[in-house]
Amino acid sequence: MLNTAPLSELIHSQAKVYGEKTALSYRDYTTGTWKNISWKQFSHTVALAANALVHLGVRVQENIAVFTQNKPEGVCVDFAAYGARVVSIPFYATSSEAQIQYMIHDADIRFVFVGEQYQYDTAFRVLKLCPTLEKLIIFDPAVVRNEQDNISIYFDEFLRLGEGFPYDNEVAARARSIEPDDLVNILYTSGTTGVSKGVTLTYRMYAAAIQANDKVMDLSEKDVIMCFLPFTHVFERAWSYWCLSRGCQLAINLRPQDIQMTLREVHPTCMAAVPRFWEKVYSGVQQKIAESSALQQKLMLDAIAVGKRYNVDYKMKGLEPPLQLKLRYIFYEKTVIALLKKTLGLENANFFPTAGSFIPPVIEEFVHACGIRMTAGYGMTETTATVSCDWHHSTSSIGSVGRVLDGIEIKFGEQNEILLRGDTITKEYYRKAEITAQAYDEEGWFHTGDCGYLKDGELYLTDRIKDLFKTSNGKYISPQALEAKFVVDRYIDEVAIIADERKFVSALVIPDYALLEQWAKENAIAFENREQLCQNPLVVQMLMGRIETLQQEFAHYEQVKRITLLPHPFSMERGELTNTLKIKRPAIAKNYSAEIEEMYKE
Repeated sequence: MLNTAPLSELIHSQAKVYGEKTALSYRDYTTGTWKNISWKQFSHTVALAANALVHLGVRVQENIAVFTQNKPEGVCVDFAAYGARVVSIPFYATSSEAQIQYMIHDADIRFVFVGEQYQYDTAFRVLKLCPTLEKLIIFDPAVVRNEQDNISIYFDEFLRLGEGFPYDNEVAARARSIEPDDLVNILYTSGTTGVSKGVTLTYRMYAAAIQANDKVMDLSEKDVIMCFLPFTHVFERAWSYWCLSRGCQLAINLRPQDIQMTLREVHPTCMAAVPRFWEKVYSGVQQKIAESSALQQKLMLDAIAVGKRYNVDYKMKGLEPPLQLKLRYIFYEKTVIALLKKTLGLENANFFPTAGSFIPPVIEEFVHACGIRMTAGYGMTETTATVSCDWHHSTSSIGSVGRVLDGIEIKFGEQNEILLRGDTITKEYYRKAEITAQAYDEEGWFHTGDCGYLKDGELYLTDRIKDLFKTSNGKYISPQALEAKFVVDRYIDEVAIIADERKFVSALVIPDYALLEQWAKENAIAFENREQLCQNPLVVQMLMGRIETLQQEFAHYEQVKRITLLPHPFSMERGELTNTLKIKRPAIAKNYSAEIEEMYKE
């Protein structure tokens, strides 16, 4: 049953219902085991932390920051902040000094909670540059403090400030006084197109989002949720708050690189993910198929083909599969598909929300073919995540991003731009009146910058206005469509399309170095390092051939004519990626200007 208590009261309300049932779990890397936190313990820690915030003098609607990777302590601090009517601002765990300095200054932050050594060191280095900053509170007891540090405390010291709950009356009074339009969070956007903006999220927005999602998707207290995306990301944050409202268990993945291991350890029923996760799964399965015997290849390919016909061609369309197809699918579901799901740790799968960027149709078909219910969706930080998603009891189509949630109005403006109104839509960017005014028209419609259309009740995305490239021949190119097509190839890890004001389309390609090195050795191509490997004409020719095969469906003017293989991945440190791993095109154009110019030499 959905608990509709406001976020300020949710954890304490759920603790009364679920008591000793597990609310949160996390992997203890010292023992290699998963530790459980009950709803009762969760509620107790939240109450202690709320009292401690009041003890520190944190004011009503004051901003605090949580600078950490996913950790239970961060979740507790968030809900403690809500109970004390305080605004929590999450920082990405990989944020740079310049980024956190900007956010601390922009939001006048006095208190920053930090996770591990990197976050502590980064925050401590900006202390002298941030006059508002008064104290760091450290989650990880293994963090070694700077010898000159006389302002930070560890989390257990912080919690002791709330022992005995000396400020319970004050916390309760603050919770009772919360207004629907009070701020809950300020989420700073990743800044693909310019300066980072603080998106304001309120209690009204979260309440509307949780109830709208609950109407169209199947979630219950029996579900175990793997929290893989950072809680800083609105997708994971809003999704997790809905899951907690349903009494689900959150299994918190502390280290993103360990997700394959933690999935096999936890066997979750649900997990929010971006398409890149499933692209990696797809590439891994394709590699496994390629390395298998002829008989195994035939079985796996037939299982996927049967799964596609059963789930995509019939079930997703609300049709009953023919008996023969049903029998074949049941066979594969109990054998090949069951083994695949078990290998991934997804044998208990309920559904897997997927959003954040374009989902290549071949990836979406593959996931459904494997009997995993991918729930495609679309949303933004400014919309409290979900605008649309696949409704579980309605038909859905490959390539769509589902049906628009109840309570959200939608219409289409110039260039078919998606315009939105509703209670889940932010009203302003924090302290950015001019930018806010540019985002809304006189009728209150929020301009998303995304283009799309409705067909049979489902929303389809086409382009993002700011990302459209115009060649020197006057032709418009959608780089995302090409990039999404290419990254499904197992030899390609990342791609950046180049076309703006150019005669033709080219691409910077980050190959899968391990597979490429293996291919080179098998084909007797000598190389001493990655630079030599990526410059070898035979290697470039092989990858260009694969790209030419993948891009046949595109018009001639949209097709990539030349590529450059890069010996190093795109990097956040060099400003080429956002914290959500989206490419920053201006930075890539600047950092690789020489390589790009070389592709356009006659």
